[in-house]
Amino acid sequence: MLERFATGNGKYRFWQSGNEAKIIYSDPFLEQKLNYIHQNPVKAGLVYEADHYVHSSAIDYAGGKGLLDIDYVG
Repeated sequence: MLERFATGNGKYRFWQSGNEAKIIYSDPFLEQKLNYIHQNPVKAGLVYEADHYVHSSAIDYAGGKGLLDIDYVG
């Protein structure tokens, strides 16, 4: 199974390339990233609406209450 993670130069990578930390530098950039995260279960066909996914914070941003407490900064 280890060969599935080989990069070809004797090293191994667990994450896909391009998955690195991003600095949140503006409110629009934060909103873009939240929308991306919230839409993943929809794109995967798990739910029809982002705020219907029980493990998502999308319900909090839609005015409801999710599983965890969300601290809004801003």
